[in-house]
This record gives sequence, C-alpha cells and structure tokens, in this order.
Amino acid sequence: MAQWEIVIGLETHVQLTTQSKIFSGSSTAFGAAPNTQAAIVDLALPGALPVMNRGAVERAVRFGLAIGATINQRSIMARKNYFYPDLPKGYQISQFETPIVQGGGLTITLDDGATKFIELTRAHLEEDAGKLVHDLFEGQSGVDLNRAGTPLLEIVTEPVMRSAHEAIAYARALHNLVRYLDICDGNMQEGSFRCDVNVSVRPLGQTEFGTRREIKNLNSFKFMQQAIDYEVRWQIEQIEDGKKIVQATVLFNPDTGETRAMRTKEDAMDYRYFPDPDLPPLVITDAELERIRAALPELPAAKCARFASQYGLPAYDATLLSQDGATAAFYEATVGGGADAKLAANWMLGDLAAALNREELSIEQSPVGAAQLAGVIQRISDGTISHKIGKSVFEALWNGEGENADAIIDTRGLRQISDVGALERIVDEVLARSAAQIADYKAGKEKALMSIVGQVMKASQGKANPAQVNEIIRRRLG
Repeated sequence: MAQWEIVIGLETHVQLTTQSKIFSGSSTAFGAAPNTQAAIVDLALPGALPVMNRGAVERAVRFGLAIGATINQRSIMARKNYFYPDLPKGYQISQFETPIVQGGGLTITLDDGATKFIELTRAHLEEDAGKLVHDLFEGQSGVDLNRAGTPLLEIVTEPVMRSAHEAIAYARALHNLVRYLDICDGNMQEGSFRCDVNVSVRPLGQTEFGTRREIKNLNSFKFMQQAIDYEVRWQIEQIEDGKKIVQATVLFNPDTGETRAMRTKEDAMDYRYFPDPDLPPLVITDAELERIRAALPELPAAKCARFASQYGLPAYDATLLSQDGATAAFYEATVGGGADAKLAANWMLGDLAAALNREELSIEQSPVGAAQLAGVIQRISDGTISHKIGKSVFEALWNGEGENADAIIDTRGLRQISDVGALERIVDEVLARSAAQIADYKAGKEKALMSIVGQVMKASQGKANPAQVNEIIRRRLG
C-alpha cells in the first residue's frame, strides 16, 4: 500500500425536498403502493410535455450559493439516452454541457483535526429513474415508476481525495450541508442520499490517473468505507499480478464485503446527449438569484466562527455544534434558556449525544428538550444540585418522569446540602474513621483527599456540595 496512491472522486445523488416531481405534479412521498404516483409525464405517454419545477431550481441555486460556486443563470436541459426497463422514455432528462452549478467546494475536517478543501466540478439537475422490483413475482421482475421523475441534484467532485477516510469525511460534510440547507432530508435508507464512488490507484509519483471503477449506490457511510477499502486492495492486486483494470460500474455486496462488476462503464459519448426540444433553456434572473441569496440561512462555517466568538467555545466544540442545523438550534435554545454556554456544549456533546446514540434518535427526537436541559444546567450552576445528581435528573427527564428539573429535584429531595454546619458534621464523622487516608494526605498523597471527599459524598447520598466539602476537609487537615 505504501507504494500506491489512491485517487477518489464522488458523484452524489441528492433527492430534493419538493412535494412534487421535477417535471410533473406527481407526489414524491416515499412508501406509496407501486405505480400510484406516476403521472402521464412520468409514464412517457405520447404528447405529455414536461414543465420545470421551480422549487427544484431554487434548491439547486441555494446549494450552489452555499458552496461558493458559479450559478449559470442560463443552463440547458439535455436528454441522456440509454435503455433500461425502469426508464420509460428511453432517456433521462439531465444537464450536460452547461449545468446550473459549476465549481465551488467544501472544507472537510479529518479525524486528526487537519482540514482539506474538496473541489467540486459541478452540480446539475436531473430526474430519477424508476425502480425494478425482483422479489414480488416468482421468475419475474416488476417495474415501479413512483420514483421516476423525482428531482435530483447530482453533485460531482474533482478526483482530489486520497483515502477512504477523506471520502467519508466529505460525504458526511455534504450530507450535513444538504440537510442544513433543507434541500434534502438525507435519508440514506430511503435512497434520498446515494453516493457513487470512483476509485483508481496509481504508483506513487505517477501523474497520470489509473483506470477508475465506479462503485454504485452506496447508501451508508459504513458500506462506503468497506467498499473503497476492498476495491483499492483488489485493484492493487490485479495490477501487481500483471492484469489491466477495465473501466466498469461495480456493485458492493455488504454480506460478502466485496465488489463485483455489473457492466462496462459508459463514457459521456455513449449516452448521445442532446438538448431536450421540449424544455426551453433554464433562465434565472438577477432578481431571483438575489432573492434566493437573501433567504440563505447562516452557513455552518459562519455559525462555527460565531459560536467560538460569542460563546467562547473551543474550535472543536463550535465545529460539532454548528454543522447540523437542528443541533445548532438546540444549542442556542439551551443557552437562550439560561444555561451556561460552555456547560451547555459539554452536556450536548456528552450526556445528550450518548443518550441519542444509544437510542438511535436524532436531536429533533430527543425526549429532553432544550428548555429542560437548560433547567438541569442552571441548577448545577447555582449549586442546587451537583453534577452527579444532574445526571440523575437528566435520566429522569429522558424517561418522562417529570416535566422539568425543578419538579424532579423537589419530588425526590435532591437539593444539594450547602449548609456549612451540616457539611462540617458529615466531614468530621468521615475523618474520625479515616486515619489511614489522613496520614497519606499529610505525607503528600493528594489522591487520599479525593478518597475522603468520595466518602463524604457517599455519606450525604450525593447531596453534599463537592466544592464546599473539599474546602472544609482541607481546612480541617491544616
């Protein structure tokens, strides 16, 4: 592996969040009975003419502006000709020579904190094909055209990624961005966000690209990682065995962890692109462009910088909290509810994130709302409860055992003991039976103090104020 360089480029099909299809009024809702959401345009019946969906165009422009790309205010819809049973027209309406979005890029952050700018070639509008169903009829396949005509934005990178880790980081960043912009729901299981990965290898130092193979329709980041790793190993072994790589489209089998060739990869000339005679050039006026630009939300990079400056967060925390729109809104609502900004970040990236991951929930599905979390953090900050008890209050809120932190604290009698006299009595009782720890502490062993503090906390059932306990013990021990 050390003698080879990996070259990766991604093509991502992003299903846009319009309620109707790109050229017809059919619904784009997922899960309907087969062929119940296909109009005459989707079925390619004679005389049916396509009409462009304005919402799809606006979402494409929104994406282009967010990545700093050039928006072609005049672009062409083209026919991409090929035969497949799920393509009733015998061609797919797409864009070729002049896409709506050109250039731009995304900055990704890798596991070691390093960043890299991933250049994009283009993003173009197109319609989705239908779907073949192989498991409903014995010995036969069915065609479901519900998906035919669903609006897609195909986003294509330059071949600038050099590892599976970079490809995954880019795919995650893109997934976050399209959800943040509300142009795609990002549901990979339903096919709303599908990645095709072009992979090739070349000897280190060689400037010419190797022959690429395209891994189609990867619908999870885990499978993407596995597919790239296998494909890279396979290509290197083929070349080292004296064989040539043939350009091909391949599929990944998650059960075996292997890729297999599906067909020889076509080039653009094979599709015989030509401008669609039924659709005029797509024109975006200056006024429309400025209207869409003005409606853009604060972008993740700007939000990250603001979180760092306004709330005093470390760059790592600010990055994690700003990349997803729902997470960022939850954080600001928590701080707006009276929570300390840094403590709110710690809780969201710690206990809340762990609970959401454990239950496989999104931040929007959290049983503990922003106001409730703010209440827990406030009671820790003002000394009403300790951090440890705060965790218990959070768990109770998560399980629906109370409406807010105060109600749970009062019902369960969890208020922290801050009365100096009461704490001194508990400390004295513990010190009376801790001769060994006292001797260790006076001998310079700081850990002995923490042992005594732990005993006091246990004796108080976790209700003692830890800072006051620490102070009293140090005072008692001179």
